[in-house]
Amino acid sequence: MSARHPFEDLITHLTRTSPLGPGEAARVVADVLAYFSEPVEEFVRRRHGELKSRGFTNDEIFPRIAGELRGRPVAAPELSLRQLRRIVYG
Repeated sequence: MSARHPFEDLITHLTRTSPLGPGEAARVVADVLAYFSEPVEEFVRRRHGELKSRGFTNDEIFPRIAGELRGRPVAAPELSLRQLRRIVYG
């Protein structure tokens, strides 16, 4: 018996609603999850480099990145058990 993929329902949905096969759908899900799990610092550095290479100035880049961050799910920071407790109990 093979282990169930944590996003098996999503993979099944993609294979039902697109021309993707199960393996391709699993790779797409993995790519999307990796993309959105990028830490904030890495996202900012990557986007800055991408925009700089396209000729944007820092005065244009930083407001744009700030706007992108507001609408983008980003990876949560690593939290210690103590930090988790403080979130719950103050």
